[in-house]
Amino acid sequence: MQTDPKDEAFWHDFLTRGSSVERSARLLLKRIPASPRCRMCAAPFSGIGAPVMRLIGKRPSESNPNMCGSCFRFISRHHGGAEIEATFVFADIRGSTTLAEGMSSGEFHRLLDRFYTTASTVVFDHDGAVDKFVGDELVAMFFPLLTGDKHAARGVEAARALLRATGHADPAGPWVPIGAGVHTGLSWFGAVGEGPHVELTALGDAVNITARLASAAGAGEILVTSYAATAAGLDPDLERRQLALKGKQDTTEVVSLGAG
Repeated sequence: MQTDPKDEAFWHDFLTRGSSVERSARLLLKRIPASPRCRMCAAPFSGIGAPVMRLIGKRPSESNPNMCGSCFRFISRHHGGAEIEATFVFADIRGSTTLAEGMSSGEFHRLLDRFYTTASTVVFDHDGAVDKFVGDELVAMFFPLLTGDKHAARGVEAARALLRATGHADPAGPWVPIGAGVHTGLSWFGAVGEGPHVELTALGDAVNITARLASAAGAGEILVTSYAATAAGLDPDLERRQLALKGKQDTTEVVSLGAG
């Protein structure tokens, strides 16, 4: 991904350092109960905080309703990006086709909506950003602007919290079965697209590895690469195994975690 050197320097500084004011504002906005909210700054789009947010320009952007107008204008002005180390969490519903066959389309839609809302809340509560939902899959990003140097730990914590939030620690079992993957690595972060279709996203092999981990995870399982596990400060004595991932010539060493 080609980026002007000046823009790349700007993005690298923004994504890895940001400012204490930006982090403090996001922490404050997260405390206001709401869903949905801006996936960059966490400004609430509904609930008691929404009217105040609208007064300061933080209403859903007409071009991209996943962001507030203020954040959308920011990434539109600063087109480009930079390569940084970040942590990714992918989580998807296991056996969604079978689930859909056993319920009405309306019931399945409500299940997906509940999963989206639950997952978004968990990600925001752990200082991450929702990149996107693709069908029955969550794609979340944890990077220094939002987490400081704790992005790996926050990503792993979020994945475990999502298992608990979907009932995988309950004796009665989950209300929706999910599997997840967590990986930490270098990725290109920045604004892609043109005009009203600009998005903040991440690209690169680290993203692809995480997607394949999630696909390989069983219901109630989180597959974490050894690099992410070490970066997150997990017990070095946890059992590790080699996993063959689709499209990868070499095996990947992983740790398997549950909701606990």
